[in-house]
Amino acid sequence: MIDLPGPITTWFAERGWRLRRHQAEMIAAARRGDDALLVAATGAGKTLAGFLASIAELIEKPDFDGLHTLYISPLKALAVDVQRNLLEPIQDMGLDIRVETRTGDTPSNRKARQRTQPPQMLLTTPESLSLLLSYPEAEAMFAGLRTIIVDEIHAFAPTKRGDLLSLAMARLQALSPQLRRVALTATVRDPDGFRGWLSSDGDYEGVTLVEGEPGAKANIRILLPEDRVPWSGHSGRYAARQVMEEIAAHKLTLVFCNTRGLAELIFQDLWAENDGNLPIAVHHGSLSVEARRKVEGAMARGDLRGLVCTASLDLGVDWGDVDLVVQMGAPKGSSRLLQRIGRANHRLDEASEAIIVPGNRFEYLEARAALDAVAEGELDPDIWRSGGLDVLAQHVMAVACAAPFSADDLYREVRTAAPYALLTRETFDAVLHFVESGGYALRAYDKYRRITRGGDGLWRISHPRFAAQHRLNAGIIVDAPVLDVRFRNGRKLGTVEEYFASTLRPGDSFSFAGVPLEVVGVKDADLLVKATAKPARIPTYVGARMPLTTNLSRRVRHFLHEPDAWQRFPQDVREWLQMQRLRSVLPAPDELLVETFPRDDRHYMIAYSFEGWNAHQSLGMLITRRMETQGLSPLGFVSNDYALACYSLKPVTDPRPLFSADILEDELVEWIQTSALLKRAFREVAVIGGLIERHIPGKRKTGRQVTFSTDLIYDVLRKYEPDHMLLNAAWEDAKGKLTDIGRLADLLERAPSTMVHQRLDRISPLAVPIMVLIGRESVASGTVEDEILAEAERLAAEAMRPG
Repeated sequence: MIDLPGPITTWFAERGWRLRRHQAEMIAAARRGDDALLVAATGAGKTLAGFLASIAELIEKPDFDGLHTLYISPLKALAVDVQRNLLEPIQDMGLDIRVETRTGDTPSNRKARQRTQPPQMLLTTPESLSLLLSYPEAEAMFAGLRTIIVDEIHAFAPTKRGDLLSLAMARLQALSPQLRRVALTATVRDPDGFRGWLSSDGDYEGVTLVEGEPGAKANIRILLPEDRVPWSGHSGRYAARQVMEEIAAHKLTLVFCNTRGLAELIFQDLWAENDGNLPIAVHHGSLSVEARRKVEGAMARGDLRGLVCTASLDLGVDWGDVDLVVQMGAPKGSSRLLQRIGRANHRLDEASEAIIVPGNRFEYLEARAALDAVAEGELDPDIWRSGGLDVLAQHVMAVACAAPFSADDLYREVRTAAPYALLTRETFDAVLHFVESGGYALRAYDKYRRITRGGDGLWRISHPRFAAQHRLNAGIIVDAPVLDVRFRNGRKLGTVEEYFASTLRPGDSFSFAGVPLEVVGVKDADLLVKATAKPARIPTYVGARMPLTTNLSRRVRHFLHEPDAWQRFPQDVREWLQMQRLRSVLPAPDELLVETFPRDDRHYMIAYSFEGWNAHQSLGMLITRRMETQGLSPLGFVSNDYALACYSLKPVTDPRPLFSADILEDELVEWIQTSALLKRAFREVAVIGGLIERHIPGKRKTGRQVTFSTDLIYDVLRKYEPDHMLLNAAWEDAKGKLTDIGRLADLLERAPSTMVHQRLDRISPLAVPIMVLIGRESVASGTVEDEILAEAERLAAEAMRPG
């Protein structure tokens, strides 16, 4: 039995609540001084479980002066939300505990005061913590820190933001050796991996694992259309009226979309079907802070019935009145689906209600696979990687801004951060000298000489201006170049990517924040607009594609090969698969089916590899290059999560040579080096590593200016220092994140021995969903939807004809 201070036990009793087992175990771990990872279902009181030990300790030590607990959130909005949910119990208990937030939106005077007079509990983000560590006051501010709580650890631990936080925790541990680490998460497949990441010495067994009580099983169903599952599409737009009926039947519905552009589109579709004029809104990361806060406030007050959103609301924002979650299109992963489902009810003992709206027949199979995975408790794999050298460079600069440092001491400290546990001294020194001078090719320029080694052997910043420059530009999130969307009176609506804005001319229209807008012109970094009644185009966003996870891919493969499972499918999906088996073949789970057939004076090759859109995009680039060298006159390719379609003037008679593993050693290397892919990756690592400034005092550079600067430096380094640290970092990023190289390599390794080549005289049923994508490229924008539907019907009629 845990003995808690009176104010806490009274507070629980007044609400008729009980201390849950996992909450008691978290307090017990704290009293032993143990680090701890809590894995618990949404609605289990994870946040309270993380904070209870700190609240209890501050009750027992009311005279504690300084910062006691640091709470790290992946989202600024989440930090604000937790402050609200933490302040309420503290106030209800009548406690004098000071709680504040610190994010990019915090006023500068409060930030300055927090460095010398911090609250007892500070809620912040990894980026803001890193900035705090760059100030001379950092040592005094964090010397007494007792606890750091990392919330939603699964959202960023395996990413560059996780690298930054891990390095920051290593620094905090050096400043406050008694520091205890706590992490909270709802959905992870590999808790030991996260325990190892959280540990201060790499020993996961030193981190107590606390597992929460199981919650009520979610009630998930697949929404089927009123006529039949579509052949094409990935958005579920056909179901707008059905989704609007669900919104009308519930108190508050979150409608999740996988991309920002799709969120805008779905909002317009729902509004067109909103006969009851119900209050609905849209929320995504490209909207202005003011617009997002307005929507969040309306939700908190209960003023909305429906909200169309993206990953901006994936994480634990607690709005208890949400009683339905709708996923438009396939979820792409079982963990992501669970995370989103958890937004409904947000109470452990009540079943969350959710609906999946598949966009096409393959997505129906994926949705069914996701439901099965959730029912069986199978989560998406957690992919770990070595820490980014660009992130390490940024951290080295932050440490130098705070105080002079010893390279030997910092190297030992950095090695205690899990992502950098295997970092060699040679690589560390390369990073150190990059921060010192920019590298061999750039050392003649004073602007890159940011740190200097003194006669005492310690490294320090070369001039105070470099500290100001670092704090103005630090951060891990490098957005695609954007323009602000503004009315002519100056009111800002949000941002769109520059590449999208570059396709617009005065008079063009697009939809944004749920409002049809007409382009007036571009001025500096602003896209000037006015309201319009014209039909609107929809903005799209770079890097918005979510890859299909390997576990859902595996389940879909098994569906194709197991007719006994088809009884659960709608009749039109069963007929589709049955006709495929009659006309061609359905591949076994370990087989790669490749179909070739002629159509309309072209020759098509379809590979059903189920490795996700990112891998298929890369493979399409490589295979069409190889087809060109073989004289097959390729015309292009299209891909989705399930298949790749290449089309050419001459037929592919033997696809095996096109899929040989040496394509990664030859065409891939050449393609990455000569394409914009590597330059784009270099731009990101150059910004994170501090080589390029995004901000100068009083002004933010445009994305075009940043890109121009990084391209110039990239060309210089490629010519004069091809082994430069940042070029190597960019190469790793380009190979890994941007091309899904691991899945691509696995596919090519097994292709020769598992390929089944079917020569057909016409299109197969399985090919229809991806063949429709080819038609999408060649129709005028005003008639796209009608043309695609007509083309889908023509292809389906041809494919489903038995003889």
